[in-house]
Amino acid sequence: MQLEEFLRGVTAVPGLSGDEGQVSAWVAEQFRPLCDEVRVDAMNNVIAHKKGPGPRVVFCAHLDEIGLMVVSIEEDGCLRLGNVGGVDPRILPGQRVMVYGKEKIPGVIGAKPPHLLSEAERKKNCSREALFADVGYPPEKVREMVQIGDPVQLEHRYAALLNGRAAVKTCDDRACVTMMYHALQLLQNVRHEADLFFVASSQEEVGSRGAMTAAFGLDPDFAVALDVCHADTPGAPQGRTHKLDAMVASMGPFIHPVLHGKLKETARDHNVALQTAVVPRNTYTDADELGSVRGGVPAVLLELPLKYMHTTVELLDWNTLKEGGRLLAHYAAAVSRSWEDELWN
Repeated sequence: MQLEEFLRGVTAVPGLSGDEGQVSAWVAEQFRPLCDEVRVDAMNNVIAHKKGPGPRVVFCAHLDEIGLMVVSIEEDGCLRLGNVGGVDPRILPGQRVMVYGKEKIPGVIGAKPPHLLSEAERKKNCSREALFADVGYPPEKVREMVQIGDPVQLEHRYAALLNGRAAVKTCDDRACVTMMYHALQLLQNVRHEADLFFVASSQEEVGSRGAMTAAFGLDPDFAVALDVCHADTPGAPQGRTHKLDAMVASMGPFIHPVLHGKLKETARDHNVALQTAVVPRNTYTDADELGSVRGGVPAVLLELPLKYMHTTVELLDWNTLKEGGRLLAHYAAAVSRSWEDELWN
């Protein structure tokens, strides 16, 4: 499968945090021809295994997505909504959504028209509590088809842009799942000493629970977390964004310095452009949980710059994604037993 086809497919499949069964099954099916074993665990983590005799290494990118859920049904049948993960209410008015009730029901996000707002309401930012999903059915039909707690997925619309760019929802973090898929493609017919596990983890948006449980079960020697970071955007604070055209290797107290050095060395040896980010405390990615599971797992974080994070138009650079996959493949092939001793020297 071509990478664009993979990204189009994986971002379309529903998989809100805690309800990732459909997307886990889809990813497992695509990973299966490229690995020795693929399974989906009790947390809906996809665990793909390429066997090797050496150290156990986990590469981890999360497959869950942010979205909404039904919290109440109004008298007219409109649905009030709660968050699943960090949804910014400013992006919601006018959006199309899919409600997963007894069957899939399309809807739109509505709000009180500006003509009907009070002077005080006009001065406030839009709040989620003021919004609702309208599915068009009469109230009795809505109550028959929809229950409190049903998931509501944001609209999927893939936009192929000029200059090798694309915009679509859920690049956070299924673009990095796509990157792992690319690395697996490149690792075919490549000898590697490490025992490799590619984990598409669940529930990252609500606390990295999938990464924590997967790593506990796999007991790896090293871990590489893959996530997105903020790309340069007009008006964004300096020092918190990065160029869109190169991967980012984060550095901080949650990142093992030797593994970070190995990542930079691999990038240099294979002419992969790499930026550096400073993360002085928590990374707020799967790296935090991977590093502290069991007795501690040395971990490193590699990030894909992304514009407009947590919206339905998350924008990436295709060359950067492909170079990230190439770097992962070279890094996986480079791991050896000697790294164990180097970590603590």
